[in-house]
Amino acid sequence: MHKVAKFTAVLIILSLASVFAACDRSASGGTDRGNAAVAATVNGKPISLEEVDRIITQQTGGKQSQMSQLELAAARLQVIDGLIQQQVLFQRAEKDKLLTSEDDITQSISQLKRQANMTEEEWQKTLRDTNQTEQSLREERRKQIAIQKLQEKAISKIGSLSNKEVEDFYNANQQQFVNTRGVGISAVVVDPRDNKLQDDAKGDVEAKAKIDRLYTQLRSGADFATVARASSEDPSNTRSGDMGFATEDDLKQNGFPLELVNGFFGSMQIGSYTAPAQFGGRWYVFKLTNRQLQNENLTLESPGVREKIKDALTNQRQALLNAALMATAMNEAKIVNNLAQDMLNSPTNLSGVRPAGASPSQQQQPPTPASSPAGK
Repeated sequence: MHKVAKFTAVLIILSLASVFAACDRSASGGTDRGNAAVAATVNGKPISLEEVDRIITQQTGGKQSQMSQLELAAARLQVIDGLIQQQVLFQRAEKDKLLTSEDDITQSISQLKRQANMTEEEWQKTLRDTNQTEQSLREERRKQIAIQKLQEKAISKIGSLSNKEVEDFYNANQQQFVNTRGVGISAVVVDPRDNKLQDDAKGDVEAKAKIDRLYTQLRSGADFATVARASSEDPSNTRSGDMGFATEDDLKQNGFPLELVNGFFGSMQIGSYTAPAQFGGRWYVFKLTNRQLQNENLTLESPGVREKIKDALTNQRQALLNAALMATAMNEAKIVNNLAQDMLNSPTNLSGVRPAGASPSQQQQPPTPASSPAGK
């Protein structure tokens, strides 16, 4: 399955406590961190180094202490660049009066909770464990939704595509329009590992018992998609078990037993399913949903070809408009990247804004800002 690539600003839900901040508090004897060092400003709006380090903690799974000074410096520069872009776009959305309502934010967070499949108690524990609050999460969602509205406003100006554009794209990319030899499959998956699911098999014995139970349900007439959504222990359960289209080589490279592959391409009927099969540490029941035994060249009149081309061209236009939006917003903003400037001023201490071993009063003072906006 192909995923549509979108050009977006870096949008991050801050979810883990900042280990760097904890270390700084310890080193300074518990000094109040309310006046944190400023890593950058966007039109005077500060971005703290604490915020930068919190994201690095998230990205490294709390293992940032194992990073070398150069790795930490590179990570900080990358994160601050993303936060600057986010703040630039958010301020542009604010200027265009595209801020969202409190009800929309509440609905967005409720959707996050449903996707996390957590009880309210588990959700609150996760917030506490990651040093988060409902309010901080609401502020982050506020930014994300506003930026999404800003981008949607920009791409809403895209006009309709002409037949000539579609035909030109097809003629230049005919090699893409081929139905390759392969099969479409869906699966019900049981994993003996602990997956934190409601109907979760733990251990080999429970996994074997569960897959046999589900197989019995299918043989008794249960709908395959319904069983997959309710009980499969694989991300494909959100797609009713659909695992997409695969060639024979794809299946073999992913460890599918030869007898299964031969069955998919041989006597197995479309719509039928296999007996439980175990490989790669998991149990599977597969359903054959489609089969293409020969490569087939597609024309513009083949089903779905014109729609696929229009989608591709539209996505290209969206990416270009979002890139133009970002470039324009960055060009109009006054950006001061203290973190980068401090690295230039102190190349022997590349960790960034707060020099190691500085006194608490020194730690709280940002370095002299760059004389000209950075990141343009």
